[in-house]
Amino acid sequence: MKKVFIIMTLIFIVTGCKSLFTYENEKIEYLKGKYNVEMKIKDYGIIEMELDADVAPITVTNFMNLVKEEFYNGNTIHRVMKDFVIQGGTDISNTHKEIKGEFDANGVSNDISHVRGTVSMARAGDQNSGFDTASTQFFIVQKDSTFLDHYYAGFGKVTKGMDVVDKICNSIKSSDENGTIMDDDEVPLIEYIKEIEK
Repeated sequence: MKKVFIIMTLIFIVTGCKSLFTYENEKIEYLKGKYNVEMKIKDYGIIEMELDADVAPITVTNFMNLVKEEFYNGNTIHRVMKDFVIQGGTDISNTHKEIKGEFDANGVSNDISHVRGTVSMARAGDQNSGFDTASTQFFIVQKDSTFLDHYYAGFGKVTKGMDVVDKICNSIKSSDENGTIMDDDEVPLIEYIKEIEK
């Protein structure tokens, strides 16, 4: 009887901890609290952002890990749509994992609204698909776009530098209807994104 109890206890512990592991059986410790980062865009200026890991722990943990590995340094803002968003962080090598999007349509409560200055994760699909396809690309909302609420994982806000976002939106001339920048000379370069103290 004692052996049965021990075996049942071990089974409970293993299955009870399942949510702590990825598909590769790696332990994940999600961040909590607020994190501040600084993004320098060459020839444009600096944008400071506050990220909220209490609302979006999966997204913020993923983003901060990318910042720590200097993934964004030398990357670009590849999509600019005036009165909508700027978007960057393409993974050319396509080697980074996709994460669960934290928004209502994906079964996760997220009260960050997509108003001017909101930082959110880009993903594939539409309002009915691609819910777990966010990876490295993020966007900053230039003009209130609350129709994105419930379908995209907002995870922070710009605290300083929205004038830089406006300057980028007003400077790019050669973009298609989706905001893709057609002239390589116009593509804004992300010199770095780094964590800062506040």
